[in-house]
Amino acid sequence: MRVFPEYRGPMCAWPRVEAIPGARETLAQLSPTFRLALATNAADSGEAEIRAALARVGLDALLEKIYCQRRVHQRKPSKEFFDFIFKDLQIVADQVIMVGDNFEADILGANQCGIRAIWYAVQHGENRQSATIQTIHSLSELPNRLTIYFPAG
Repeated sequence: MRVFPEYRGPMCAWPRVEAIPGARETLAQLSPTFRLALATNAADSGEAEIRAALARVGLDALLEKIYCQRRVHQRKPSKEFFDFIFKDLQIVADQVIMVGDNFEADILGANQCGIRAIWYAVQHGENRQSATIQTIHSLSELPNRLTIYFPAG
């Protein structure tokens, strides 16, 4: 979701909400193959309010679960945040790819828990590539980048 710094409080109550360009198309392409969840540090909203904001742009039905500070009682990059998700989804770290725009909280936090990550570096010209980190600058790049971690066949 696009953040508008001029608005405060739960996003679902903002006069204007927008999906990140390409989000709906990319999530719709991935949802038949992958379990999709949202992990956010949003402090102003609980799960229902986050779903309401996502519904305004047609994204809520594409996400199986939402993990937020109010639900998890932790923030990324804490190990406890990611451990909560593992337990709830009944998965292990090598079954997860974290896609995020905050390098420290999303990418490094995930890596510290054994999760491979894709940095959505839309605000940065940087490219960081390693065995556990890939970089995209547009969400349309995500399906192809996932093949690095999950090769076909």
